[in-house]
Amino acid sequence: MYAPSLLVLLGAVLMMGVLVLALRWAFGTGRSLPAPRVADPNDPTGDGLLQEASLVPTEAAAQVLIARLRAAGIRCTCGTGAGGGYRLLVFPEDLVSARIVLSRGAVE
Repeated sequence: MYAPSLLVLLGAVLMMGVLVLALRWAFGTGRSLPAPRVADPNDPTGDGLLQEASLVPTEAAAQVLIARLRAAGIRCTCGTGAGGGYRLLVFPEDLVSARIVLSRGAVE
């Protein structure tokens, strides 16, 4: 009389334990993993894939050149340089095209 209900109870506890372990594995916090490195926005060497296409002294000049690059269809961004200037950064495959666009004078 007690054996079937005991087996059902034992089975339910076992299934609950398996479910708890599976959920812990799937949604665990991963505290044993190292924390991701937070990039320093003022570090000129931390540009990832981006490469410097130009360095200009003022933010206004950087905005003019960014507009020129974007008008040419080149993805770009601006970062601060180590010496206080503004660096125009592009992806490596766009570097040559960006330098050509920037070497030309103002488009009329």
